[in-house]
Amino acid sequence: MGDFCMNQKFISKQETQYSDDHLIQLTTDITQNKQIFTNIFENCSDVVFQSFEIKDHTHLLVIYIEELIDTKHFESVILKPLMYEDQPNGLGNLSSIRQLFQEQITSALGAKTLCKVTDITQQVLRGHVAVLAQGENKALLVNVLNLEKRGLEEPSSELVIRGPKEAFIENIASNLALLRKRLRTPRLKIEKFTIGELSQTDLAIAYINGIATNSIIEEVRKRVSSIQIDGVMESGYIEEFIEDLPFSPFPQVHNTERPDVVASMLLEGKVAIFVDTTPFVLIIPMTFWSALQSSEDYYERFMLSTSIRWIRYLFLLIALFLPSLYVALTTYHQEMIPTSLLISIAIARENVPFPALVEALIMEIVFEALREAGVRLPRAVSQAMSIVGALVIGQAAVQAGIVSTPMVIVVAITGIANFTIPRFNFGNAIRLLRFPMIILAGTLGLYGVLLGILTLLLHVASLRSFGVPYFSPISPLSLGDLKDVVIRKPWWAMNFRERIIRNLNPKRIPEGQKPSPKRGKDGN
Repeated sequence: MGDFCMNQKFISKQETQYSDDHLIQLTTDITQNKQIFTNIFENCSDVVFQSFEIKDHTHLLVIYIEELIDTKHFESVILKPLMYEDQPNGLGNLSSIRQLFQEQITSALGAKTLCKVTDITQQVLRGHVAVLAQGENKALLVNVLNLEKRGLEEPSSELVIRGPKEAFIENIASNLALLRKRLRTPRLKIEKFTIGELSQTDLAIAYINGIATNSIIEEVRKRVSSIQIDGVMESGYIEEFIEDLPFSPFPQVHNTERPDVVASMLLEGKVAIFVDTTPFVLIIPMTFWSALQSSEDYYERFMLSTSIRWIRYLFLLIALFLPSLYVALTTYHQEMIPTSLLISIAIARENVPFPALVEALIMEIVFEALREAGVRLPRAVSQAMSIVGALVIGQAAVQAGIVSTPMVIVVAITGIANFTIPRFNFGNAIRLLRFPMIILAGTLGLYGVLLGILTLLLHVASLRSFGVPYFSPISPLSLGDLKDVVIRKPWWAMNFRERIIRNLNPKRIPEGQKPSPKRGKDGN
Protein backbone atom coordinates (compact mmCIF):
# COMPACT_ATOMS: atom_id res chain seq x y z
CA MET A 1 0.00 0.00 0.00
CA GLY A 2 3.04 2.26 0.07
CA ASP A 3 2.51 3.42 -3.53
CA PHE A 4 -0.74 5.17 -2.72
CA CYS A 5 -0.53 8.95 -2.82
CA MET A 6 -2.12 9.86 0.47
CA ASN A 7 -2.63 13.18 2.15
CA GLN A 8 -3.15 12.47 5.85
CA LYS A 9 -5.60 14.81 7.51
CA PHE A 10 -7.06 14.38 10.96
CA ILE A 11 -10.37 16.16 11.12
CA SER A 12 -11.55 15.21 14.59
CA LYS A 13 -10.12 17.16 17.52
CA GLN A 14 -9.43 14.07 19.56
CA GLU A 15 -7.36 15.99 22.09
CA THR A 16 -10.55 17.42 23.61
CA GLN A 17 -11.46 14.11 25.23
CA TYR A 18 -8.35 14.08 27.43
CA SER A 19 -7.35 16.33 30.27
CA ASP A 20 -4.55 18.86 29.90
CA ASP A 21 -2.16 16.50 31.70
CA HIS A 22 -2.55 14.02 28.86
CA LEU A 23 -1.66 16.55 26.17
CA ILE A 24 1.96 16.70 27.30
CA GLN A 25 4.82 14.86 25.70
CA LEU A 26 6.34 11.72 27.12
CA THR A 27 8.95 12.03 29.84
CA THR A 28 12.16 10.06 30.19
CA ASP A 29 10.74 8.30 33.26
CA ILE A 30 9.06 5.09 32.14
CA THR A 31 7.18 4.77 35.44
CA GLN A 32 5.57 8.16 34.97
CA ASN A 33 4.74 7.36 31.36
CA LYS A 34 3.09 4.12 32.42
CA GLN A 35 0.95 5.98 34.96
CA ILE A 36 -0.22 8.43 32.26
CA PHE A 37 -1.39 5.65 29.97
CA THR A 38 -2.87 3.67 32.85
CA ASN A 39 -5.08 6.66 33.65
CA ILE A 40 -6.09 7.04 29.99
CA PHE A 41 -6.97 3.35 29.59
CA GLU A 42 -8.62 3.00 32.97
CA ASN A 43 -11.21 0.17 32.98
CA CYS A 44 -10.06 -0.91 29.49
CA SER A 45 -9.45 -4.57 30.22
CA ASP A 46 -8.44 -5.34 26.64
CA VAL A 47 -5.41 -3.00 26.79
CA VAL A 48 -2.23 -4.87 27.75
CA PHE A 49 0.71 -3.29 29.61
CA GLN A 50 3.76 -5.55 29.44
CA SER A 51 7.09 -4.66 31.05
CA PHE A 52 10.41 -6.41 30.42
CA GLU A 53 14.13 -5.70 30.23
CA ILE A 54 16.55 -5.95 27.34
CA LYS A 55 19.74 -7.69 28.38
CA ASP A 56 22.35 -5.14 29.43
CA HIS A 57 20.36 -2.25 28.02
CA THR A 58 17.22 -0.85 29.61
CA HIS A 59 13.67 -1.38 30.77
CA LEU A 60 10.87 -1.45 28.17
CA LEU A 61 7.10 -1.04 28.39
CA VAL A 62 4.86 -2.44 25.63
CA ILE A 63 1.25 -1.22 25.27
CA TYR A 64 -1.22 -2.82 22.85
CA ILE A 65 -4.76 -4.12 22.44
CA GLU A 66 -4.50 -7.87 22.28
CA GLU A 67 -7.56 -8.41 20.08
CA LEU A 68 -6.29 -6.02 17.39
CA ILE A 69 -2.72 -7.19 16.85
CA ASP A 70 -1.01 -10.28 15.48
CA THR A 71 0.59 -11.39 18.74
CA LYS A 72 2.60 -14.22 17.20
CA HIS A 73 4.10 -11.92 14.61
CA PHE A 74 4.91 -9.29 17.22
CA GLU A 75 6.56 -11.79 19.53
CA SER A 76 8.64 -13.40 16.81
CA VAL A 77 9.77 -10.20 15.10
CA ILE A 78 10.05 -7.76 18.01
CA LEU A 79 10.06 -9.31 21.47
CA LYS A 80 12.10 -12.43 20.81
CA PRO A 81 15.04 -10.63 19.10
CA LEU A 82 15.16 -7.96 21.80
CA MET A 83 14.85 -10.25 24.81
CA TYR A 84 16.62 -13.46 23.91
CA GLU A 85 19.02 -12.80 21.02
CA ASP A 86 22.35 -11.04 20.98
CA GLN A 87 23.01 -7.63 19.54
CA PRO A 88 22.36 -7.67 15.77
CA ASN A 89 25.46 -8.02 13.62
CA GLY A 90 26.75 -4.93 11.89
CA LEU A 91 25.23 -2.38 14.27
CA GLY A 92 28.46 -1.38 15.93
CA ASN A 93 28.28 0.30 19.32
CA LEU A 94 24.74 1.21 20.38
CA SER A 95 24.60 4.70 21.86
CA SER A 96 20.95 4.46 22.94
CA ILE A 97 17.87 2.32 22.80
CA ARG A 98 16.63 4.64 20.06
CA GLN A 99 19.42 3.41 17.81
CA LEU A 100 18.40 -0.17 18.48
CA PHE A 101 14.84 0.72 17.49
CA GLN A 102 15.90 2.39 14.30
CA GLU A 103 18.41 -0.23 13.22
CA GLN A 104 16.61 -3.42 14.18
CA ILE A 105 12.90 -2.64 14.12
CA THR A 106 12.08 0.53 12.23
CA SER A 107 13.88 -0.44 9.07
CA ALA A 108 12.23 -3.85 9.02
CA LEU A 109 8.62 -2.91 9.74
CA GLY A 110 8.38 0.75 8.78
CA ALA A 111 7.69 1.74 12.36
CA LYS A 112 7.62 5.34 13.55
CA THR A 113 8.38 7.26 16.71
CA LEU A 114 5.97 9.64 18.43
CA CYS A 115 6.28 11.79 21.51
CA LYS A 116 2.75 13.17 22.06
CA VAL A 117 0.56 11.15 24.38
CA THR A 118 -2.65 11.66 22.41
CA ASP A 119 -0.99 10.57 19.15
CA ILE A 120 0.37 7.43 20.78
CA THR A 121 -3.05 6.67 22.27
CA GLN A 122 -4.73 6.93 18.89
CA GLN A 123 -2.18 4.64 17.26
CA VAL A 124 -2.66 2.01 19.96
CA LEU A 125 -6.42 2.15 19.36
CA ARG A 126 -5.74 1.59 15.66
CA GLY A 127 -3.87 -1.66 16.25
CA HIS A 128 -0.29 -0.43 16.70
CA VAL A 129 2.03 -1.60 19.44
CA ALA A 130 3.67 1.16 21.49
CA VAL A 131 7.15 0.44 22.85
CA LEU A 132 8.42 2.83 25.54
CA ALA A 133 11.96 2.75 26.97
CA GLN A 134 13.51 4.06 30.15
CA GLY A 135 15.42 7.25 29.42
CA GLU A 136 13.61 7.96 26.13
CA ASN A 137 10.89 10.59 25.68
CA LYS A 138 9.62 8.98 22.48
CA ALA A 139 7.64 5.81 21.85
CA LEU A 140 8.11 3.41 18.98
CA LEU A 141 4.85 2.52 17.19
CA VAL A 142 4.85 -0.75 15.25
CA ASN A 143 1.92 -1.67 13.00
CA VAL A 144 1.01 -5.32 13.53
CA LEU A 145 -2.74 -4.95 12.99
CA ASN A 146 -4.50 -8.25 12.46
CA LEU A 147 -8.24 -7.78 12.04
CA GLU A 148 -10.34 -10.65 10.78
CA LYS A 149 -11.79 -9.91 7.35
CA ARG A 150 -13.96 -11.87 5.00
CA GLY A 151 -12.66 -13.01 1.66
CA LEU A 152 -13.57 -11.54 -1.70
CA GLU A 153 -17.03 -12.64 -2.76
CA GLU A 154 -19.51 -11.98 -5.54
CA PRO A 155 -21.46 -8.72 -5.17
CA SER A 156 -24.79 -9.34 -3.50
CA SER A 157 -26.57 -6.18 -4.66
CA GLU A 158 -25.23 -5.81 -8.22
CA LEU A 159 -25.23 -9.23 -9.84
CA VAL A 160 -24.16 -9.59 -13.46
CA ILE A 161 -23.96 -12.48 -15.91
CA ARG A 162 -20.82 -11.20 -17.61
CA GLY A 163 -18.24 -9.23 -15.70
CA PRO A 164 -15.96 -9.43 -12.64
CA LYS A 165 -17.27 -11.49 -9.75
CA GLU A 166 -15.42 -9.83 -6.88
CA ALA A 167 -16.76 -7.15 -4.58
CA PHE A 168 -15.40 -4.76 -2.00
CA ILE A 169 -15.17 -5.85 1.63
CA GLU A 170 -15.22 -4.01 4.96
CA ASN A 171 -11.48 -3.27 4.95
CA ILE A 172 -10.49 0.02 3.32
CA ALA A 173 -6.91 -1.10 2.60
CA SER A 174 -8.13 -4.15 0.68
CA ASN A 175 -10.65 -2.03 -1.21
CA LEU A 176 -8.01 0.47 -2.26
CA ALA A 177 -5.83 -2.40 -3.40
CA LEU A 178 -8.68 -3.72 -5.59
CA LEU A 179 -8.95 -0.29 -7.19
CA ARG A 180 -5.20 0.00 -7.69
CA LYS A 181 -5.19 -3.40 -9.38
CA ARG A 182 -7.51 -2.00 -12.05
CA LEU A 183 -5.89 1.42 -12.41
CA ARG A 184 -2.12 0.89 -12.33
CA THR A 185 -1.09 4.47 -12.81
CA PRO A 186 0.51 7.07 -10.52
CA ARG A 187 -2.18 9.47 -11.72
CA LEU A 188 -4.62 7.65 -9.45
CA LYS A 189 -4.54 9.84 -6.36
CA ILE A 190 -5.85 8.77 -2.96
CA GLU A 191 -6.22 11.28 -0.15
CA LYS A 192 -6.83 9.94 3.32
CA PHE A 193 -8.95 11.51 6.07
CA THR A 194 -10.13 10.50 9.52
CA ILE A 195 -13.79 11.10 10.42
CA GLY A 196 -15.54 10.69 13.75
CA GLU A 197 -14.42 12.00 17.11
CA LEU A 198 -14.89 8.62 18.79
CA SER A 199 -14.87 6.13 15.93
CA GLN A 200 -11.82 7.65 14.15
CA THR A 201 -12.99 6.03 10.91
CA ASP A 202 -10.60 6.01 7.98
CA LEU A 203 -11.92 7.66 4.82
CA ALA A 204 -10.24 8.13 1.45
CA ILE A 205 -11.17 10.02 -1.69
CA ALA A 206 -9.86 8.70 -5.02
CA TYR A 207 -9.63 10.41 -8.39
CA ILE A 208 -7.48 10.40 -11.51
CA ASN A 209 -5.27 13.44 -11.75
CA GLY A 210 -5.61 15.19 -15.09
CA ILE A 211 -9.12 13.84 -15.75
CA ALA A 212 -11.26 14.76 -12.73
CA THR A 213 -12.20 18.42 -12.52
CA ASN A 214 -10.33 20.38 -9.86
CA SER A 215 -13.48 22.17 -8.73
CA ILE A 216 -15.26 18.87 -7.98
CA ILE A 217 -12.22 17.49 -6.15
CA GLU A 218 -11.94 20.61 -4.04
CA GLU A 219 -15.68 20.56 -3.27
CA VAL A 220 -15.40 16.95 -2.10
CA ARG A 221 -12.49 17.84 0.15
CA LYS A 222 -14.42 20.78 1.57
CA ARG A 223 -17.59 18.83 2.32
CA VAL A 224 -15.76 15.86 3.82
CA SER A 225 -13.52 18.07 5.94
CA SER A 226 -16.52 19.92 7.38
CA ILE A 227 -18.15 16.78 8.78
CA GLN A 228 -18.23 16.73 12.58
CA ILE A 229 -19.75 13.62 14.11
CA ASP A 230 -19.01 11.30 17.01
CA GLY A 231 -18.88 8.12 14.92
CA VAL A 232 -19.25 6.80 11.37
CA MET A 233 -20.51 3.23 10.96
CA GLU A 234 -21.23 3.15 7.21
CA SER A 235 -20.80 5.26 4.09
CA GLY A 236 -24.47 6.24 4.32
CA TYR A 237 -23.48 8.60 7.15
CA ILE A 238 -21.14 10.44 4.78
CA GLU A 239 -23.68 10.45 1.95
CA GLU A 240 -26.22 12.40 3.96
CA PHE A 241 -23.63 15.01 4.92
CA ILE A 242 -22.38 15.74 1.40
CA GLU A 243 -25.44 15.56 -0.88
CA ASP A 244 -26.71 18.81 -2.39
CA LEU A 245 -30.41 18.56 -1.55
CA PRO A 246 -31.06 16.22 1.40
CA PHE A 247 -34.88 16.49 1.17
CA SER A 248 -35.01 15.21 -2.40
CA PRO A 249 -36.31 11.65 -2.82
CA PHE A 250 -33.71 11.06 -5.55
CA PRO A 251 -30.21 9.93 -4.48
CA GLN A 252 -27.47 12.34 -5.54
CA VAL A 253 -24.56 10.03 -4.69
CA HIS A 254 -23.86 6.65 -6.22
CA ASN A 255 -23.06 3.74 -3.97
CA THR A 256 -21.58 0.50 -5.28
CA GLU A 257 -19.71 -2.54 -4.02
CA ARG A 258 -18.13 -3.33 -7.41
CA PRO A 259 -14.47 -2.36 -8.00
CA ASP A 260 -14.96 -2.32 -11.78
CA VAL A 261 -17.76 0.24 -11.45
CA VAL A 262 -15.58 2.54 -9.34
CA ALA A 263 -12.66 2.25 -11.77
CA SER A 264 -14.87 3.00 -14.78
CA MET A 265 -16.45 5.99 -13.03
CA LEU A 266 -13.02 7.42 -12.21
CA LEU A 267 -12.08 7.10 -15.86
CA GLU A 268 -15.11 9.27 -16.61
CA GLY A 269 -13.75 12.02 -14.37
CA LYS A 270 -15.73 11.28 -11.21
CA VAL A 271 -14.53 11.04 -7.61
CA ALA A 272 -14.90 8.03 -5.29
CA ILE A 273 -15.15 8.06 -1.49
CA PHE A 274 -14.00 4.95 0.41
CA VAL A 275 -15.07 4.46 4.02
CA ASP A 276 -13.58 1.85 6.32
CA THR A 277 -15.86 -0.87 7.79
CA THR A 278 -18.21 -0.90 4.78
CA PRO A 279 -18.05 -2.48 1.32
CA PHE A 280 -20.07 0.31 -0.30
CA VAL A 281 -18.10 3.07 -2.03
CA LEU A 282 -19.63 6.47 -2.84
CA ILE A 283 -19.21 7.99 -6.32
CA ILE A 284 -19.92 11.59 -7.28
CA PRO A 285 -21.33 13.34 -9.16
CA MET A 286 -24.43 11.29 -10.02
CA THR A 287 -27.01 11.84 -12.75
CA PHE A 288 -30.52 10.54 -13.33
CA TRP A 289 -29.47 8.46 -16.33
CA SER A 290 -26.41 6.90 -14.74
CA ALA A 291 -28.73 5.40 -12.13
CA LEU A 292 -30.37 3.41 -14.93
CA GLN A 293 -27.11 2.00 -16.27
CA SER A 294 -25.64 -1.33 -15.27
CA SER A 295 -21.98 -2.31 -15.45
CA GLU A 296 -23.01 -5.20 -17.69
CA ASP A 297 -24.15 -2.71 -20.33
CA TYR A 298 -20.50 -2.12 -21.14
CA TYR A 299 -19.50 -5.78 -21.21
CA GLU A 300 -22.14 -6.99 -23.69
CA ARG A 301 -22.33 -5.94 -27.34
CA PHE A 302 -23.74 -2.46 -27.86
CA MET A 303 -26.91 -3.50 -29.73
CA LEU A 304 -28.03 -5.77 -26.90
CA SER A 305 -27.12 -3.18 -24.27
CA THR A 306 -29.12 -0.49 -26.09
CA SER A 307 -32.24 -2.66 -26.31
CA ILE A 308 -31.99 -3.56 -22.62
CA ARG A 309 -31.71 0.11 -21.71
CA TRP A 310 -34.89 0.89 -23.64
CA ILE A 311 -36.63 -1.86 -21.68
CA ARG A 312 -35.41 -0.30 -18.44
CA TYR A 313 -36.74 3.11 -19.46
CA LEU A 314 -40.12 1.57 -20.28
CA PHE A 315 -40.35 -0.29 -17.00
CA LEU A 316 -39.23 2.79 -15.10
CA LEU A 317 -42.37 4.53 -16.38
CA ILE A 318 -44.44 1.49 -15.51
CA ALA A 319 -43.02 1.30 -11.99
CA LEU A 320 -43.79 4.97 -11.35
CA PHE A 321 -47.08 5.59 -13.19
CA LEU A 322 -48.97 2.31 -13.82
CA PRO A 323 -50.92 2.16 -10.51
CA SER A 324 -51.77 5.87 -10.65
CA LEU A 325 -52.96 5.61 -14.26
CA TYR A 326 -55.13 2.62 -13.40
CA VAL A 327 -56.66 4.46 -10.45
CA ALA A 328 -57.27 7.62 -12.51
CA LEU A 329 -58.85 5.79 -15.46
CA THR A 330 -61.11 3.49 -13.43
CA THR A 331 -62.24 6.31 -11.12
CA TYR A 332 -62.65 9.37 -13.37
CA HIS A 333 -62.01 8.51 -17.00
CA GLN A 334 -63.81 5.26 -17.78
CA GLU A 335 -64.56 6.53 -21.29
CA MET A 336 -60.86 6.18 -22.15
CA ILE A 337 -60.88 2.43 -21.46
CA PRO A 338 -61.90 0.07 -24.30
CA THR A 339 -65.42 -1.24 -23.77
CA SER A 340 -64.52 -4.94 -23.51
CA LEU A 341 -61.74 -4.20 -21.03
CA LEU A 342 -63.99 -1.86 -19.04
CA ILE A 343 -66.63 -4.59 -18.76
CA SER A 344 -64.02 -7.07 -17.47
CA ILE A 345 -62.76 -4.58 -14.90
CA ALA A 346 -66.32 -3.71 -13.80
CA ILE A 347 -67.17 -7.40 -13.31
CA ALA A 348 -63.98 -7.98 -11.31
CA ARG A 349 -64.70 -4.95 -9.11
CA GLU A 350 -68.37 -5.72 -8.60
CA ASN A 351 -67.99 -7.06 -5.04
CA VAL A 352 -65.04 -4.89 -3.96
CA PRO A 353 -66.18 -2.54 -1.15
CA PHE A 354 -63.34 -0.02 -1.55
CA PRO A 355 -62.74 2.62 -4.19
CA ALA A 356 -59.79 2.11 -6.53
CA LEU A 357 -57.64 4.55 -4.55
CA VAL A 358 -57.98 2.65 -1.28
CA GLU A 359 -57.63 -0.66 -3.09
CA ALA A 360 -54.36 0.43 -4.71
CA LEU A 361 -52.93 1.75 -1.45
CA ILE A 362 -53.80 -1.48 0.39
CA MET A 363 -52.14 -3.66 -2.24
CA GLU A 364 -49.06 -1.46 -2.55
CA ILE A 365 -48.54 -1.37 1.23
CA VAL A 366 -48.96 -5.15 1.50
CA PHE A 367 -46.53 -5.68 -1.40
CA GLU A 368 -43.94 -3.42 0.23
CA ALA A 369 -44.39 -5.23 3.54
CA LEU A 370 -43.80 -8.60 1.86
CA ARG A 371 -40.70 -7.31 0.13
CA GLU A 372 -39.32 -5.86 3.36
CA ALA A 373 -40.06 -9.10 5.20
CA GLY A 374 -38.21 -11.02 2.49
CA VAL A 375 -35.14 -8.84 3.03
CA ARG A 376 -35.14 -9.03 6.85
CA LEU A 377 -35.93 -12.72 7.31
CA PRO A 378 -33.16 -15.34 7.35
CA ARG A 379 -32.09 -16.25 3.83
CA ALA A 380 -33.28 -19.85 4.20
CA VAL A 381 -36.92 -18.77 4.62
CA SER A 382 -37.05 -15.32 3.02
CA GLN A 383 -37.73 -16.48 -0.56
CA ALA A 384 -40.34 -18.99 0.53
CA MET A 385 -42.00 -16.34 2.67
CA SER A 386 -42.13 -13.84 -0.17
CA ILE A 387 -43.52 -16.25 -2.75
CA VAL A 388 -45.99 -18.05 -0.48
CA GLY A 389 -47.06 -14.82 1.17
CA ALA A 390 -47.77 -13.11 -2.14
CA LEU A 391 -49.69 -16.07 -3.54
CA VAL A 392 -51.70 -16.81 -0.42
CA ILE A 393 -52.53 -13.22 0.47
CA GLY A 394 -53.28 -12.22 -3.12
CA GLN A 395 -55.54 -15.20 -3.77
CA ALA A 396 -57.31 -14.89 -0.43
CA ALA A 397 -57.85 -11.14 -0.89
CA VAL A 398 -59.40 -11.68 -4.33
CA GLN A 399 -61.69 -14.49 -3.14
CA ALA A 400 -62.77 -12.43 -0.12
CA GLY A 401 -63.67 -9.53 -2.37
CA ILE A 402 -61.29 -7.11 -0.68
CA VAL A 403 -59.37 -6.35 -3.87
CA SER A 404 -59.98 -7.05 -7.53
CA THR A 405 -57.98 -9.27 -9.83
CA PRO A 406 -56.92 -6.40 -12.15
CA MET A 407 -55.47 -4.53 -9.18
CA VAL A 408 -53.41 -7.56 -8.16
CA ILE A 409 -52.07 -7.78 -11.72
CA VAL A 410 -51.23 -4.06 -11.80
CA VAL A 411 -49.39 -4.20 -8.46
CA ALA A 412 -47.48 -7.34 -9.48
CA ILE A 413 -46.36 -5.83 -12.79
CA THR A 414 -45.34 -2.65 -10.96
CA GLY A 415 -43.25 -4.61 -8.50
CA ILE A 416 -41.51 -6.52 -11.28
CA ALA A 417 -40.84 -3.26 -13.13
CA ASN A 418 -39.20 -1.79 -10.03
CA PHE A 419 -36.78 -4.72 -9.88
CA THR A 420 -35.41 -3.83 -13.33
CA ILE A 421 -33.80 -0.64 -11.96
CA PRO A 422 -30.08 -1.41 -11.48
CA ARG A 423 -29.44 0.96 -8.56
CA PHE A 424 -31.18 -0.05 -5.35
CA ASN A 425 -31.25 3.46 -3.86
CA PHE A 426 -32.75 4.88 -7.04
CA GLY A 427 -35.37 2.11 -7.05
CA ASN A 428 -36.27 3.09 -3.49
CA ALA A 429 -36.97 6.63 -4.70
CA ILE A 430 -39.39 5.28 -7.31
CA ARG A 431 -41.09 3.15 -4.66
CA LEU A 432 -41.51 6.22 -2.46
CA LEU A 433 -42.86 8.46 -5.24
CA ARG A 434 -45.43 5.90 -6.33
CA PHE A 435 -47.64 6.62 -3.31
CA PRO A 436 -48.14 10.39 -3.84
CA MET A 437 -48.78 9.68 -7.52
CA ILE A 438 -51.55 7.23 -6.57
CA ILE A 439 -53.09 9.77 -4.17
CA LEU A 440 -53.00 12.50 -6.85
CA ALA A 441 -54.63 10.13 -9.33
CA GLY A 442 -57.34 9.13 -6.85
CA THR A 443 -58.23 12.73 -6.00
CA LEU A 444 -57.71 14.65 -9.27
CA GLY A 445 -57.67 11.96 -11.94
CA LEU A 446 -55.40 12.42 -14.95
CA TYR A 447 -55.01 16.08 -14.02
CA GLY A 448 -53.37 14.95 -10.80
CA VAL A 449 -51.10 12.55 -12.70
CA LEU A 450 -50.04 15.35 -15.06
CA LEU A 451 -49.48 17.66 -12.08
CA GLY A 452 -47.25 15.01 -10.49
CA ILE A 453 -45.28 14.51 -13.73
CA LEU A 454 -44.68 18.25 -14.12
CA THR A 455 -43.59 18.55 -10.49
CA LEU A 456 -41.15 15.66 -10.87
CA LEU A 457 -39.71 17.06 -14.11
CA LEU A 458 -39.22 20.50 -12.60
CA HIS A 459 -37.60 19.01 -9.51
CA VAL A 460 -35.26 16.71 -11.43
CA ALA A 461 -34.32 19.46 -13.91
CA SER A 462 -33.38 21.81 -11.04
CA LEU A 463 -31.52 19.19 -9.01
CA ARG A 464 -27.71 19.14 -9.01
CA SER A 465 -25.05 16.78 -7.77
CA PHE A 466 -21.84 18.65 -6.88
CA GLY A 467 -22.68 21.30 -9.43
CA VAL A 468 -23.56 18.86 -12.24
CA PRO A 469 -27.19 19.04 -13.49
CA TYR A 470 -28.97 15.88 -12.38
CA PHE A 471 -31.00 15.46 -15.57
CA SER A 472 -28.05 16.04 -17.93
CA PRO A 473 -27.48 15.46 -20.80
CA ILE A 474 -31.22 15.85 -21.48
CA SER A 475 -31.51 19.08 -19.50
CA PRO A 476 -29.40 20.97 -20.32
CA LEU A 477 -29.22 19.27 -23.68
CA SER A 478 -25.82 17.92 -24.72
CA LEU A 479 -26.10 16.03 -27.98
CA GLY A 480 -22.61 14.58 -27.70
CA ASP A 481 -23.40 12.88 -24.38
CA LEU A 482 -26.56 11.20 -25.67
CA LYS A 483 -24.34 8.45 -27.07
CA ASP A 484 -24.43 6.82 -23.65
CA VAL A 485 -28.01 7.63 -22.66
CA VAL A 486 -30.51 7.02 -25.44
CA ILE A 487 -28.24 4.35 -26.88
CA ARG A 488 -24.99 2.73 -25.90
CA LYS A 489 -22.54 3.36 -28.70
CA PRO A 490 -19.81 0.80 -29.38
CA TRP A 491 -16.59 1.41 -27.53
CA TRP A 492 -14.69 2.49 -30.63
CA ALA A 493 -17.26 5.29 -31.13
CA MET A 494 -17.23 6.68 -27.58
CA ASN A 495 -14.27 8.97 -28.21
CA PHE A 496 -15.06 11.58 -25.54
CA ARG A 497 -15.94 11.53 -21.86
CA GLU A 498 -19.08 13.19 -20.56
CA ARG A 499 -18.80 16.86 -21.50
CA ILE A 500 -21.21 17.97 -18.80
CA ILE A 501 -18.65 17.05 -16.09
CA ARG A 502 -16.07 19.30 -17.81
CA ASN A 503 -13.19 16.85 -17.61
CA LEU A 504 -9.67 18.23 -17.89
CA ASN A 505 -8.98 15.60 -20.55
CA PRO A 506 -12.25 15.05 -22.45
CA LYS A 507 -10.82 12.82 -25.19
CA ARG A 508 -10.74 9.18 -24.19
CA ILE A 509 -10.38 7.02 -27.31
CA PRO A 510 -8.61 8.07 -30.54
CA GLU A 511 -10.82 8.09 -33.62
CA GLY A 512 -10.50 5.70 -36.54
CA GLN A 513 -10.64 2.43 -34.58
CA LYS A 514 -13.83 1.08 -36.12
CA PRO A 515 -13.10 -2.53 -37.07
CA SER A 516 -13.34 -3.43 -40.76
CA PRO A 517 -12.55 -6.58 -42.75
CA LYS A 518 -9.14 -6.61 -44.39
CA ARG A 519 -9.05 -7.65 -48.00
CA GLY A 520 -6.32 -9.97 -49.27
CA LYS A 521 -4.00 -9.26 -52.15
CA ASP A 522 -6.28 -11.13 -54.53
CA GLY A 523 -9.17 -8.80 -53.64
CA ASN A 524 -11.20 -11.54 -51.89
